[in-house]
Amino acid sequence: MTPVLRETHLPGIKLHSRGKVRDVYEVGADQLLVVATDRLSAFDVVMEEGIPDKGRVLTQLSIFWFHLFPDIPNHFLTASVDEYPAELRPFSDQLTARSMLVKKAKPFPIECVARGYLAGSGWKDYRASGALCGVRLPAGLVESSRLEQPIFTPATKAVTGHDENINWEETVATLGQEAAEKLRDGTLDLYCRARQYAGERGILIADTKLEWGVREGQVILIDEVLTPDSSRFWPADGYAPGRSQPSFDKQFVRDYLESLKWNKRPPPPPLPSEVVNKTADKYRDAYRLLTGSSLS
Repeated sequence: MTPVLRETHLPGIKLHSRGKVRDVYEVGADQLLVVATDRLSAFDVVMEEGIPDKGRVLTQLSIFWFHLFPDIPNHFLTASVDEYPAELRPFSDQLTARSMLVKKAKPFPIECVARGYLAGSGWKDYRASGALCGVRLPAGLVESSRLEQPIFTPATKAVTGHDENINWEETVATLGQEAAEKLRDGTLDLYCRARQYAGERGILIADTKLEWGVREGQVILIDEVLTPDSSRFWPADGYAPGRSQPSFDKQFVRDYLESLKWNKRPPPPPLPSEVVNKTADKYRDAYRLLTGSSLS
């Protein structure tokens, strides 16, 4: 097990942004260094404890998907610290196995979500309206029902708090018809291919959130891809519609926090070591099942 890293410190390297999980640095005029820390957020609050190996799983799994679908243009350049610019190499202890050097792109202002099962906010939307982001669904579906035709449900990018689902008309108004169709088709294509691959390896991908950007006039896949942080991964063994499903992500932490009298505002309550370690095991298990090898 590698040491837990909650925050990076790279003196002399310009910090581009520090999100809930990732620290992003400027590398020259045309590249970014994306570092996945072991931070974990729940209910939009970052926990004080890091999750061992979480950042390594997020990075290595994203790279795995980039390589599995090489026909989909993406921002990935290298994850080998030896190939990084010289000024980054002194920080190898913070960067090895948890960072990527990527091409800079202009992100689209929406999150691209593909849903193949009724869960989370999609299930709440369906119960209230019989539809999901304006898309009418058959009557009689239950929680965790599989959707034979996955649905594209974009969302606005919230600076704070939760992203807000938007319908197709709002998406077109934001992006324009051509860009909206390209992002929808690309998102659903990647989701369907990944869903089939993962299903053959014991994982159901209930939904996933993707980000796309533009570089030199080309739409490319950016950010993390198909990780336990950006997707709902369910074990296929024991899947049963009509209830919530166990998952390979931070749901274990959410369930623990829901059992407490906490107002879901900072500061967060401390996480017991058993909750931290069980969550770390879930991330590692997802990596192992999908890639066929343990996290090295």
